[in-house]
Amino acid sequence: QVQLAESGGGLVQAGASRTLSCIASDPRFAKYGRGWFRQAPGKEREFVAGISWSGRQHFADSVNGRFNISRDDAKNTVELQMNSLKPEDTGVYFCAARTFYSGSFHSENDWSHWGQGTQVTVSS
Repeated sequence: QVQLAESGGGLVQAGASRTLSCIASDPRFAKYGRGWFRQAPGKEREFVAGISWSGRQHFADSVNGRFNISRDDAKNTVELQMNSLKPEDTGVYFCAARTFYSGSFHSENDWSHWGQGTQVTVSS
């Protein structure tokens, strides 16, 4: 049973923008934090952005100022707006969700549910 489904990945040129979406099937996710991680080839999965149940945003230093995260709890979706994309943003982007309250966003251990991932490739 797929509980988180990402969409919006693809091939983009450096400097362009792209929006990723994640829709959740479990209504519980609308009450808790949501997040995005990414994994580049040969590297570990890393935190990209998170948003608390109240809408407070958190970003990795590498994307701060270029990416934005938003949520629509009525639709149980979260979006990652990516601007000024760089080749180093290339990777598989994963949507993350949880069914508990936590003030932490950066570790994989902070999340209980994951999507399958969507590939984003930024060409130079």
